[in-house]
Amino acid sequence: MRKPIIVGNWKMHTTIAEARALAAELAVLLRNVYEVEVGLCPPFVSLSAVRSAIGDTPLKLGAQNMHDQDQGAFTGEVSPRMLAGLVDYVIIGHSERRLLFGERDDFINRKVRSALRHGIRPILCVGETLEQNERGETEAVLLRQLEHGLEGISAEEAHQVTIAYEPVWAIGTGRAATPQDAQARCAFVRQRLRAQFGAVADAMRIQYGGSVNATNAGDILKQPDVDGALVGGASLKAAEFVRIVQAAM
Repeated sequence: MRKPIIVGNWKMHTTIAEARALAAELAVLLRNVYEVEVGLCPPFVSLSAVRSAIGDTPLKLGAQNMHDQDQGAFTGEVSPRMLAGLVDYVIIGHSERRLLFGERDDFINRKVRSALRHGIRPILCVGETLEQNERGETEAVLLRQLEHGLEGISAEEAHQVTIAYEPVWAIGTGRAATPQDAQARCAFVRQRLRAQFGAVADAMRIQYGGSVNATNAGDILKQPDVDGALVGGASLKAAEFVRIVQAAM
């Protein structure tokens, strides 16, 4: 019912030449993969190069962030109007944006709604910090981030949104959630989506992210409410990323 979705977030890695080469390699390795939706999110400067490299293969292209405004005096920012027609998705609300750049729930919500207006599918990231987890606040944090992040979104629009559950304590640490914990959190997310959007929630895709690699991907991705993965460091290694995609097949 839900097509698995594996997306590589390259973060602030790769030059334009390196991004083009990695995308070209993946385009060859994954050229016949249709049963899993695979996306690449390179840095802004490499979007056009990666778009050319993946060509007419099944691979999708995503941006790692965007501003909520179409244009204006926002030095250094990239607008949804600039991305429309170039990318398929945009990652919004990643914990690094929340923690390092102070992005708040209301700003994240404006980005989600702006992306949808421009025909860009948002990947909305939610997740708790280690301290919040240890205090037993995980579900309260997820509830708040989902309620605010999806405020004003219709059920029809919600179908275009992917949710990425990324526990902050697992991102880039090598400490992934257990498959059982990933399932429990993604199931909670779906329950919350069902309360807001009804039956549409059963068609919405929920990814797990946080130290996903070729070794743990299989056990995580077989969980019934985990529909894919948002992959960080492992997506920079073509062979390992392909193994993660294969684990979702």
